[in-house]
This record gives sequence, structure tokens and C-alpha cells, in this order.
Amino acid sequence: MDKRQIHLDPHCEAILGEYRSLKPHLNKLEKEIPARIKACFEEGGIIVAALEHRIKEEASLAGKLELKGGKYKDIFDITDILGLRVITFYKDDVDKVASIMERLFEIDWENSVDKRKLHEIDSFGYQSLHYICRLRETDYDYKECPELAKLRFEVQMRTILQHAWANMNHDTGYKSGVEVPKVYIRNLSRLAGMLELVDDEFSRIRTEINDYRRQVRSLVSSGNLDEAPLDGDTFRSYLEMGPFDKLNRKIAAVNQAEIMEVSLMNFLPLFKGMGFKNLGDIHRLIKNYGDAAYQMSCYQIGLSDIDIISSSLAPQNLCIAYILKSGGGKLGVSMMLEAINGKSESNEMMAEMLVQQAESLPFMNQ
Repeated sequence: MDKRQIHLDPHCEAILGEYRSLKPHLNKLEKEIPARIKACFEEGGIIVAALEHRIKEEASLAGKLELKGGKYKDIFDITDILGLRVITFYKDDVDKVASIMERLFEIDWENSVDKRKLHEIDSFGYQSLHYICRLRETDYDYKECPELAKLRFEVQMRTILQHAWANMNHDTGYKSGVEVPKVYIRNLSRLAGMLELVDDEFSRIRTEINDYRRQVRSLVSSGNLDEAPLDGDTFRSYLEMGPFDKLNRKIAAVNQAEIMEVSLMNFLPLFKGMGFKNLGDIHRLIKNYGDAAYQMSCYQIGLSDIDIISSSLAPQNLCIAYILKSGGGKLGVSMMLEAINGKSESNEMMAEMLVQQAESLPFMNQ
């Protein structure tokens, strides 16, 4: 809107003057409030798609005052001078964000709106939760500008799909200033309904995945390993129990060595490639091939001065023993090294050396 075309009465001009005098302090608040919100998100482990914020432009405020300035007593009657928008990935996260806003700020419940609850049963459309907020006096130093204690600001909370719908509806609907034919309104409503269903499905799927993860953690902790399918979640939970620790400590004792902890998640595709279906298969690997892995480790480090071993040594030698006893030979060991360490020209040479070492060990003749 062109400011030169706007005509304000003295009352509205006075409000605009209040805005100008507050602008430097508003600029400061625009940085401080999002910073507080982000800190709370990090503390609560909440991940959002975006946190947007803006101060209403003077030209936009002037246009608003020209249309309905008479309803405002002063600048503090206008609740969206400072506006923030939190965009979440999931519907249930909107309520989590709202809970944080309630802890951080004083909420003007009379002027706050939950547009998610305003739709009729047979209609779809814009959904968003709007809180009108104020900083608590104990949380902000108002010495520079005592008037800011009266300032209210708006926080909009909605999902990324609700945000997409709001933008599309704004651009294709009333923003154009022309009446939209009913066929387009109907198509927009159909689209809104589809987006609402997708929003619900994303939240439902996340809930089911979280339930699954809780179930597998329970299976692992209770020792029902045969019932825990081998996947990323179950294997990670299993590793938290330290299934290879006992064997690693036994190996380290050969040289009184320290154990350097490394991630063992790269063994997951190897175990799957070996045909393991559940955590019980790994448990039996440790039970049945632990002595063989210990023999190999003693051969490898027993006559050396190695005083640090990797925590991957136990599972690696367990796999080597299993492969050799199963007839996989040098090719099988080479493929194992490639699976856990990546492709390298040295894998074949290392595999040949490991096979030669194992041939003289007791477990190969049992």
C-alpha cells in the first residue's frame, strides 16, 4: 500500500507516532523473544520446521489504522505489532509448543484463538493456534522503556501443512480482491481436507513408530532376544546393554590394554548379510564363538606391545570365526572387512592374513 494515499485522523497519527518511538525497543524484543523460545525448544528436545518473526511495517500499520483505527485506544491495543510464527512438523507438536508459550509468557486468553476448533463438522480450512502474549515483568528489564510492560504480541502455531494451506488459500482466495467461483472454492476445500488427513496420518505414523521403539526396548531389556527383529532400533538398544563388553575385557586383559570405544552400528548390515534375523542370533554368536574370537585375538596381540584395543575387536573376530567355521573362507572374510570398513584394496590381503592366522588355532580343528 502506498503510504501517500493513506489519510489518517489525528488519533491514528498519534498511534503511529507511538509506534515510531517504540520501534528501537521493538527491534530489541524481536531478537530476544525468539532466542528465549529457541532455548526452551532445545531444552525440551522439540524440533520445529521454522520459527519466524517480524515487526509490522509502518506502511502496513498505517493501512490498518486507516481502516479501523477508531477501535484502538493506543498502540498497546494492537496485538500484532510484533508477531511470531512457529511451524511444526506434526499436529501434536503444536500443543507442545503451546505449553512452552504458556510457561514463558502471560497469555491473554480472552483474545487468543484456537482456529482448529472453529470449523463446522462438514467444512475444512485454515487451522492455527493463535496466542496473544505478554512478557512477565519478572522476566524483562523495562527500565529503558517502561511502556513495553503493556505490549502484547502474537504467536501463531501450526503445522507445516497447515502453513502451506494458509499460504495457498491466501494467494488464491481473498487476496486477489475478486470473487472466486464456487468450483474453485470447492476444490480448495477438497485440498484442505486432504491436507488435514495427511497431517493426521503423519502424527499417527510417528506415534506408532514410537510405540514400536518402546516395545523393542522392552523386549531387549527383558531378554526376549528371539522376539526382537534385527533392525536399527533393536540393535541400538542391544548395544546399550554392552553385549560385547565381557569378551572385549577378556581380550584387553591379555596385554592389560585399554579399550577405545567406537560405534558398532556398522556391524548391523554385516549381521544381516550373515543371515541373522533377530537379536537372539547375535546372542548365540557370542555364546558359540566367544572362545574362537578370544583365540584369534590372543594370536593377534599376545606377542605385541599393543596397549589400546578397539571395542570393535570382539565383534569382528566373532564374525571371522563364524565365517571360517561356516566355510566362507578368504572371500567371506574379505567381504566382511568390506562391509564394516568400506571398499579397499587391502581387504583381500588382510583377509588372507587372518585366514592364515586362524588355520593354526584350536577352534578350526574342533
